[in-house]
Amino acid sequence: MEKIVEQGLLYDFYGELLTKHQRQIYERIVYDNLSLGEIAQEEGISRQAVHDIVKRCDKILQGYEEKLKLIARFKSIKEKIACISQLSEQLEEEGQAEETQYRLYGARIRELSSEILQEL
Repeated sequence: MEKIVEQGLLYDFYGELLTKHQRQIYERIVYDNLSLGEIAQEEGISRQAVHDIVKRCDKILQGYEEKLKLIARFKSIKEKIACISQLSEQLEEEGQAEETQYRLYGARIRELSSEILQEL
């Protein structure tokens, strides 16, 4: 399951950089969950050819991520936004908390926001 999620993310970020034929086959594997045999039959090519195209696409997409690191940046930003959300909830829940606590949360929120802006 984790491999499919990774393939989906790679495709979402870099799929447009594949050829039309590669995209069609890769989408059928990742999104339509078709077997190599089913795709081979539909495309009129061998099962091995489909396997080779999928492996080549995986390698190409992973190469883009190694160079551009868009997914890594996306995950980092997502984690920081989740942390900001959690800190905001804590502030709301502790409505009557000491002023010092508000300053600490506020400082951390500003710090995370600054990091996100730098990553963009």
